[in-house]
Amino acid sequence: ISVRINYRICPFNEINTGTWGFHATGAVDTENSAHDQMQLRYQALHHQFIASALATKQLHAIDPDAKIGSMLARMQTYPATPNPADVQAAQVEDDKNLFFTDVQARGEYPEFMNRFFAENDIQLQMAPDDQTILAKYPVDFISFSYYMTTVTQADAPEQVNGNMATGGRNPYLEESDWGWQIDPVGLRVTLNEMWDRYRKPLFVVENGLGALDQLTTDQQVHDTYRIDYLRKHIAQMKAAVQDGVQLMGYTMWGPIDLISFSTSEMSKRYGFIYVDQDDAGKGSLKRYKKDSFYWYQKVIKSNGEDLA
Repeated sequence: ISVRINYRICPFNEINTGTWGFHATGAVDTENSAHDQMQLRYQALHHQFIASALATKQLHAIDPDAKIGSMLARMQTYPATPNPADVQAAQVEDDKNLFFTDVQARGEYPEFMNRFFAENDIQLQMAPDDQTILAKYPVDFISFSYYMTTVTQADAPEQVNGNMATGGRNPYLEESDWGWQIDPVGLRVTLNEMWDRYRKPLFVVENGLGALDQLTTDQQVHDTYRIDYLRKHIAQMKAAVQDGVQLMGYTMWGPIDLISFSTSEMSKRYGFIYVDQDDAGKGSLKRYKKDSFYWYQKVIKSNGEDLA
């Protein structure tokens, strides 16, 4: 029996987080000045861009049918008001988020980042053939995580409470237990915008709800809020496909409860399988299927058609 495996590979997870300082990826924090630290981070990021392009070259040489992609922590940004200054400020913030996929998908640094580098005295050191490598080996598809959207205005906005969340508060959206604003329609918005910008297949590889789940005395977790969250996001993806977006797939974060990276808590649970462990690491580690497990099982079995 001959089995053909179609590989889909992303060399770097949420590549844009290396410049935030939160994940501390791409560069090691030092006691350098803010400018020197920024210089260091963007230089390290450039090396990641080159590594991604070379990985694309090598994978295609090994298997011409294999596909390699980028992976972005997507933060869709809305203007706080119709004020042109707010619209322009939101555009700037959105460009900052999409700069990473611009390089990996288009094979060159966008003009707005060249201006940013000049204004902030950032000078990237490039090998003679770096720009040729970027242009010749762009990614085949674009994947991203999606959890929330943000609001931007020209002057100081009201800040959201959620960790990792930036920008202003959107009064039209509900929030998770950790202050992350829930925006299913925003997923359709970002899918359409990214499809229009790149015309490459898209893949939602992270999307989910961190919540305070409670295990009942009969060992059940009735997480209807998670089912509602996933249902609404999947429905918006289906609408985006009807809009013409080429969507490769969707994977929710994550199948099983684990320690949340963003808060180092076990109590911030994402999975459809409950793990008996608390924030101090105490518990039996036994697994229990939540209501969302059986719902998601039905969704997969029906290829997304049965969302009831």
